[in-house]
Amino acid sequence: MPSVIIIGANRGIGLGFAKLFSKYDNWNIYATTRNVQATGELGNISENISIYKLDVVKPVDVSNLAKEFENKNIDLIIHNAGVYGHNMTRAEVMEVNSLAPFKVIDSLMPSLLRGDQKKIAILTSQMGARNGGKTPTGVYGASKAALNDQYRIVELEWRKRGISSLVFHPGWVKTDMGGSSAPVEIKESVIGMYSVLEELCLENSGRFMDWRGMELSW
Repeated sequence: MPSVIIIGANRGIGLGFAKLFSKYDNWNIYATTRNVQATGELGNISENISIYKLDVVKPVDVSNLAKEFENKNIDLIIHNAGVYGHNMTRAEVMEVNSLAPFKVIDSLMPSLLRGDQKKIAILTSQMGARNGGKTPTGVYGASKAALNDQYRIVELEWRKRGISSLVFHPGWVKTDMGGSSAPVEIKESVIGMYSVLEELCLENSGRFMDWRGMELSW
């Protein structure tokens, strides 16, 4: 059975991905949350879901998660964890959104390389696109621009190792972050991204895509 690990799965888009994969009997689902004592809806979705504790900015959590997967294979990593940055410093937002995804993915790399599909998807935002080469205004946009920049660097090495990957703009989605006035439903977003991931391969790796399958400008 193929396996997926969803980083940041306790709510919003991450929870939506967990629900979607649970509808397919052929997937083993691994999900992370910062608080395994309060998993909420995530803990009641399916018996096929295994839940692990992970705060992406805590090295001990990242190390412990890697140890949990020393003898497991992963086919697909979906890194969804991120923050908008309310009541946080710029450095804290950059750590969560720009640096942590690559630290977490790197820690899981041995398990991914043992998998058959070897796919990575990182959620970013169109707010991180550089218009005219300028860094977007606002900490959130700047953090996503930095994420995109780092992704384009590491993706080349990933591809040499047989890993296909992309970064996703999931749309303006009705989540705690997106707000109730957002036009895109969670289910619509994750179904769209799942369809794009099904077609992901080494030949089309390295793109900035949205949930509708449209390629975006960096």
